[in-house]
Amino acid sequence: MSDAPTAQPAAVEPSGQGFLVRFLGVLTSPRATFVGVAQRPRWFGMVAALVVVGIVAGTVLMSTDVGRLAALDAARGQLKAFGVNLPPEAEAKMERDIMETPLWRLALQTSIGQMIAGAVMPLVVAGIFFLVFNVMMGGDATFKQVFATIVHANPVMLVGVLFTTPLNYLRGSMTGATNLAVFLPMLDETSFLAKLLGSVDLIRVWWVVILATGLGVLYKRKTGPIATALFVVYGIIAVIFAAVTAGRAGA
Repeated sequence: MSDAPTAQPAAVEPSGQGFLVRFLGVLTSPRATFVGVAQRPRWFGMVAALVVVGIVAGTVLMSTDVGRLAALDAARGQLKAFGVNLPPEAEAKMERDIMETPLWRLALQTSIGQMIAGAVMPLVVAGIFFLVFNVMMGGDATFKQVFATIVHANPVMLVGVLFTTPLNYLRGSMTGATNLAVFLPMLDETSFLAKLLGSVDLIRVWWVVILATGLGVLYKRKTGPIATALFVVYGIIAVIFAAVTAGRAGA
């Protein structure tokens, strides 16, 4: 006599599916939260939150003279970092563009930039990880799951925006407020070490850890090796950037 089929328990709805719970969960309990993300890969809320907050924060800052002066100073600093010396008329035009452009136009430019940073770039990053983990390493996650995992590291970046925007206003500067160079202000800003430390942002380090956790959960792999690989790539990029900018600044 065959056993009667055992009734299967009803599927348990993954916890943390609400936007706010997922947002807080990524910051406080990322591994458990990413389990829910893998089961129900929703992504729109996280993308929209980062884009909207970035647009609002950038527009509010640029609505003030302090913000515009800080943006002008940052633009000059970037040109200087790459050894670019603008002729006087070009620098005057840059100053007019930043200080006199109507706020609606700056808001539009900010919106385009945030859409690229918050939506387009995560798609590119998701494509890279999908290629590495699925095609090269035999993983079986869907692209939607990978993309949802990428964007669920957004709360870290959003916290960074909320932290640095008022800080930038108070400092009157848009230079990195959360990189390692701020702890060693005595360094020559044109030196390789200063450029290297300036390339290591603590918010991005936190983001890498959260992202590695999410990818580890999605692909059922240990977080440590994934984080190590990501930090190696980050370090290589930071060293190249520091070498190039230090070299041009000293030229």
